[in-house]
Amino acid sequence: MKPGDMFARIGSIVASVMFLWAMFKQFFPYQLRNQIEKHSQRLVSLVYPYIQITFHEFAGERLMRSEAYSAIENYLSSKAATQAKRLKADIGKNNQSLVLSMDDHEEVADEFNGVKLWWACGKHISKPQSNVSFHHPMSDEKRYYKLTFHKRNRDMMLGTYLDYVMKEGKAIRVKNRQRRLYTNSGSYWSHVVFEHPATFQTLALDPEEKGMIIEDLITFSKAGQFYARIGRAWKRGYLLYGPPGTGKSTMIAAMANLLGYDLYDLELTAVKDNTELRKLLIETSSKSIIVIEDIDCSLDLTGQRSKKKEEEQKQDQRQKQQGVQEREVRSNQVTLSGLLNFIDGLWSACGGERLIVFTTNYVEKLDPALVRKGRMDKHIELSYCGYEAFKLLAKNYLNIESHHLFGSICELLKETKITPAEVSEHLMPKNASVKAEFHLRSLIQALELAREESRLKAEEDATKQDSHYTQNYSSD
Repeated sequence: MKPGDMFARIGSIVASVMFLWAMFKQFFPYQLRNQIEKHSQRLVSLVYPYIQITFHEFAGERLMRSEAYSAIENYLSSKAATQAKRLKADIGKNNQSLVLSMDDHEEVADEFNGVKLWWACGKHISKPQSNVSFHHPMSDEKRYYKLTFHKRNRDMMLGTYLDYVMKEGKAIRVKNRQRRLYTNSGSYWSHVVFEHPATFQTLALDPEEKGMIIEDLITFSKAGQFYARIGRAWKRGYLLYGPPGTGKSTMIAAMANLLGYDLYDLELTAVKDNTELRKLLIETSSKSIIVIEDIDCSLDLTGQRSKKKEEEQKQDQRQKQQGVQEREVRSNQVTLSGLLNFIDGLWSACGGERLIVFTTNYVEKLDPALVRKGRMDKHIELSYCGYEAFKLLAKNYLNIESHHLFGSICELLKETKITPAEVSEHLMPKNASVKAEFHLRSLIQALELAREESRLKAEEDATKQDSHYTQNYSSD
């Protein structure tokens, strides 16, 4: 038989089968069709000797990405590079390599202890729904991996092999992991590659305090079993406070670089309500730092809640008296209770090994409930530049460890308040030919000017105080 005739006959047979199946579905009762399909599936299962397991990308009503799916994706990256015809690529660690993975609807083979098996990557696309969903706008695409193996190897596949895949996948993720800086747009995260160069070695801070912070961070990163034993979520809160320019953001970058964590820069003003805040928390990964900078400016989290509530009640009463309808309560607002639950409520235990860092320039304005121990476990004050911090800055910027002008600068730093950012500006080389002494003298001039301004301000304040005292005395 010629090939053309053979394909024509096959096509005719397929068409006939499809026609008969359509007639069967149309004229046979539903109950009978259901029974025939059920028994046919059993018959196929007896003949078909393979078992399939599906691993979906999202678990638990799509609230968070499955760790099993991520581990499988990493494990199959090397096999995809050698077997798959269509691949997806992403930037690897330090932007120096590409990490490959299977594209949708691809299949690769694997072998374990002499047993052959197959992995397939696929996705389901569901119709977009008109109602408001609780997940990312692209969530209508549901990706999955499907493992196929012979039923006689069931015990090995469900035990030893899958354990091996999870372990290897996690190890590959750590090896190829490109750290990311996330920011939120409404209720979902977007990211860029995190490449901030700050380290604790370059951070202008007292060496003793710096050593204590490093030790605390490293201890936390290795304390998973300890937190499980005492029954607490594996997280720790840091409150960084001090004047602007004292290095709060730089310290956060140094913390991320020390531990190898991702950064989630949470913008509270972009969050609609407590539900969105909770969703953002769920989608953060382990080994991460969740940052809320200038928290005193992000929400009304000051200690004036009672006073504000009284003022609102009075305002409402005045509006009622004037016949004005009671104002609607805004629904797009994150509350203090919602933020507290975000930090150490039930939802804070969704995931582990996370730091929560707040920064503020005015710690006295924050509500005591927000910064108490247990929520913000460690309070770190980043104050004005001291002599030890200056020496580190001089080494970083000017590559010098001593100079005859250091003594004068040391004395001036004791008498003035200047931030590390201001000191750095004077030490920043503007021209390669300019010597270090020029920058040091520029700093000395700035310190002397700051000292003089401080003296004049103190005299002015003293004069005002004497004048006020004299007026009160005369009136008596």
